[in-house]
Amino acid sequence: MTIANIERDFREKVCAQIQISSEGVDRYRVFTPFLFEDGDHLAIVLKIEQQRWALSDEGHTYMHLTYDLDEKDLQRGTRQKVISNALSVFSVQDREGELRLPIHDEQFGNALYSFIQALIKVSDVSFLSRERVRSTFLEDFRALMEEAVPPNRLAFDWNDPVHDPQAMYSVDCRVNGMSRPLHVYALPNDDRVRDATIGLLQFEKWNLAFRSMGVFEEQEEISRKVLARFSDVCEKQFSSLAANRDRIRRYLADVLETER
Repeated sequence: MTIANIERDFREKVCAQIQISSEGVDRYRVFTPFLFEDGDHLAIVLKIEQQRWALSDEGHTYMHLTYDLDEKDLQRGTRQKVISNALSVFSVQDREGELRLPIHDEQFGNALYSFIQALIKVSDVSFLSRERVRSTFLEDFRALMEEAVPPNRLAFDWNDPVHDPQAMYSVDCRVNGMSRPLHVYALPNDDRVRDATIGLLQFEKWNLAFRSMGVFEEQEEISRKVLARFSDVCEKQFSSLAANRDRIRRYLADVLETER
């Protein structure tokens, strides 16, 4: 099939605004009106690989997502499931970050339609519903703690077995192996901040030796009164997880080194 016929098939099966521009031998840029949410166009290349036509984003889609997300967050938890499902539905391959779709039986238009749908679905991980974003935040928090702290010094959903056998005042993550263990709280909303405040006050009443740290999903979204009470009892806070990953890692490394 000639390039002119391929372009015609693209327009018939997808939309009339599609254009193809040559960028070398057996390589063509495919221009479409489809955009990411921020206004950038989808990046699509039509090329011959191993004597077969294929569509490729040449790694652009994942690169675009990492403007706002950590690359590791795309490889785990809710986001990874959304991406895997989108690629599976449209038979798109992930080749070390390059998304590609081989074209079979000269079905160029149908392949382009599927490829565009897959790229849009993958990009949707930046705009999950609020409930799913919250679940991702908790997954991301746990993953960061597992990266920064040796596994033998971590206890998730910890409660004091002596004073609190019913786990009324649980801690999201306890870093142990120190004279003063670090109690770390993941804080996506007002209710979680209130619970953390109550728990820290109760630990003080029991005269437990500990340090405390809070990691917010977005501190700006927390009620001022709720935040003020929490700030009175929490030793260290990070206003968001996404913007403070390196700072959190450094802080945890310092605590592990000095608090023995």
